[in-house]
Amino acid sequence: MSRSAHPAGPRHADVLPEGHYSAPADDLNALDPKVWSHTVGRDADGVVTVGGLPVTQLAEEYGTPAYVLDEADFRDRARAWRTAFGADADVFYAGKAFLSRAVVRWLDEEGLNLDVCSGGELATALAAGMSAERIAFHGNNKSPEEIERAVRAGVGRIVLDSFQEIVRVAHIAQSLGKRQRVQIRITVGVEAHTHEFIATAHEDQKFGIPLAGGQAAEAVRRALQLDGLEVIGIHSHIGSQIFDMSGFEVAAHRVVGLLKDIRDEHGVELPEIDLGGGLGIAYTSDDDPREPHEIAKALTEIVTRECEAARLATPRISVEPGRAIVGPTAFTLYEVGTVKPLDGLRTYVSVDGGMSDNIRTALYDAEYSVALVSRTSDAEPMLVRVVGKHCESGDIVVKDAFLPGDLAPGDLIAVPATGAYCRSMASNYNHALRPPVVAVRDGAARVIVRRETEEDLLRLDVG
Repeated sequence: MSRSAHPAGPRHADVLPEGHYSAPADDLNALDPKVWSHTVGRDADGVVTVGGLPVTQLAEEYGTPAYVLDEADFRDRARAWRTAFGADADVFYAGKAFLSRAVVRWLDEEGLNLDVCSGGELATALAAGMSAERIAFHGNNKSPEEIERAVRAGVGRIVLDSFQEIVRVAHIAQSLGKRQRVQIRITVGVEAHTHEFIATAHEDQKFGIPLAGGQAAEAVRRALQLDGLEVIGIHSHIGSQIFDMSGFEVAAHRVVGLLKDIRDEHGVELPEIDLGGGLGIAYTSDDDPREPHEIAKALTEIVTRECEAARLATPRISVEPGRAIVGPTAFTLYEVGTVKPLDGLRTYVSVDGGMSDNIRTALYDAEYSVALVSRTSDAEPMLVRVVGKHCESGDIVVKDAFLPGDLAPGDLIAVPATGAYCRSMASNYNHALRPPVVAVRDGAARVIVRRETEEDLLRLDVG
């Protein structure tokens, strides 16, 4: 199919409808480096390239939709986090953002640890050769089978999430003749300024043991008495897509307060504190995330200051970036199928994917950017809503954005910053086939997660 310019299409209405969108950029062909991986650019023909390869070639070889992951960018971001925190702290990549055996190997090579929150994620990590000592196992309802596998494997820490789990892990570890290193996850009453469904530190939610009412102190009290457990620290996670460090300051103050109480009651100074992840990335040009070195400096200063005030030795700090590493490294490549102008409203652009490959817009009301990537255009901008092909009115990928007015079927568009959660949360809704993940580096591409086939779907249908 020709990727040359198409005849002029519908333009946006003179009076724009109400909605949340930015004014059209001065140049719709420009690519904001905040939302794209660092090897993305345009070639002399105006085609977007990543890792030296044009997206038209990737679409031809691997089809659309496809997640295109910039391996060099992923490694650079992982290395930046590792360097920022240094040898006296631990960086655990949050595998829930996106995990595959290739990603595990990259993390291993770049010196990062890994946190997992299911038996499947643990299996992937172990299959890829990650040392179990560098794995943390999360989850609010780990099964006995998952716990036993983790303890047998020798994971470096299990994060305890409830009173029942304290007893469960201790019993399993003792029955295996082991003493399992654990952290206790607490909720500190700090609610991150983010979507309600992904704010995780206030008391009314499923994660952790509340600090309020002395419950966290009681959890530590019980865990310290059990022979099967070695309590190494406290874990706190205050939310997701966070830009403001003030929430971490309040959380650290309360966590250190608990560490002081533990010392005063038990004569024990726990050696570690995990402040979780949740640091935000740029999905649109309006977002302004902090760099890893800024985050490391701020968190280290916060914890050090609080510990000095409490006359505690500063514990070893752990953080868990997931989205902050993999989110900006990938974009989703789509082909335009239909362009449907609604007079006085907006133009609906339907692509060959949708909520089965990116549920975040429907689930979290997430904002995304979008760009025409198979060519450039001098056409005037039109207000569009990028939607999928599913039988669902909420099947929206990008709610409101501007694309060139001559956009037409067959064009390739891309949505950046889809490396985190999109493939992890992908589904087979309407029996859609989940897209591949194509890693690109130094002019070469390879599939690290293959596209599903109809045979894959039918193989599971044993009826």
